[in-house]
Amino acid sequence: MLATPGRPQAPTIVPLTDSVLQVRPGAVVPLLDPADRRPSALPLEFVVSTARFYIQQSRITGDLGYLNYAESLLAPWILEPTPEPRALLLHATVQQSRHEFPAALATLDRALALRSTDSEAWLTRADILRVMGMYAQAGAACERFAQLADPSLSALCRLSLRSLNGELPQAYAALVKIPIQDMRPAERAWVYATLGEMAVRLGRDADAERWFLRDLRIAPYDFFGRAAYADLLLRHRRAAQVLVLVRGHRIPDPLLLRVAIAQKMLGDAGLSRSVVALQVAFRAEAQRGESVHQREQARFLLEVQKRPRPALAVALENWKVQREPEDALILVKAAASAGNPQAAQPALDFLRANRLRDARLSDRPAVNRWLPHGIDVRPGS
Repeated sequence: MLATPGRPQAPTIVPLTDSVLQVRPGAVVPLLDPADRRPSALPLEFVVSTARFYIQQSRITGDLGYLNYAESLLAPWILEPTPEPRALLLHATVQQSRHEFPAALATLDRALALRSTDSEAWLTRADILRVMGMYAQAGAACERFAQLADPSLSALCRLSLRSLNGELPQAYAALVKIPIQDMRPAERAWVYATLGEMAVRLGRDADAERWFLRDLRIAPYDFFGRAAYADLLLRHRRAAQVLVLVRGHRIPDPLLLRVAIAQKMLGDAGLSRSVVALQVAFRAEAQRGESVHQREQARFLLEVQKRPRPALAVALENWKVQREPEDALILVKAAASAGNPQAAQPALDFLRANRLRDARLSDRPAVNRWLPHGIDVRPGS
């Protein structure tokens, strides 16, 4: 996935002055009296830095509850007659994290109408549109970002999109050559993680492993990168290494899914606990009306519980929201396993239309493991 430079890093503790502190698993967060959440009561810089902290903690821990804290802090500044652009941008980031993509785009439109030179807003817009599979619009946002940002970061935005539009080998080769010496650690980790994801789609798993390990050395709290590396290990049935990979780290639901798949491969006694925890998490998310982890839920139903028909139903709902290569992968696999391969036609059409290359879907030996003969998902077929 094309993540913004806000990929999780080691927790940063913001100045809390005399605020009350509460220790939560994996973080220290400021608790504020709701009566004080007024623009006149809290300095804007404090609101922005604390909201960013909450969003960062949500990314590090997988706990979406932190987003509620950020949202409540930002609300007064958003509701002002002339909203604060930085507050709108962070609110859009909260909406993005909840997979409320159309709402996030609308909020970004408001922020950019007030401050059109906000590079972070343009990059966030590009990322959301990319996840939705709207590559032309994402490219336009990348171009606006390029007018305002460092050339290397601009190239990363462009190359990430080119890799999804029939130019994966060229984009990968170009990204390898991007100078990263002057980048901040978070930005270098972003480059390495993106290279890892491209290498996976090229079928160059040894290279992907090297890039993912570089990412995690710089950004050990990047659970997106850790999950992508775990997927690579699972494809090669290196399940024991997955359990080592997560040892000593907080395990949010997406990582717990990988743990459960590894435990199932190994016949590990801890599988039952992981299954119960995931069932509770997915049930709670459904009760809240959220759909953040539908991709993971579909994989859980298919790969852990071996229930292909419910997995297909969830994968189809997920495809309505986001269209990354991993979303296509789980939809095609679930459809084939459910004996209804034509149900994946929307994903197959999308892949062909965008000339999206992915070795996990396009290489005939890999496809034959779970696709019936007669369906060819190679670009241009």
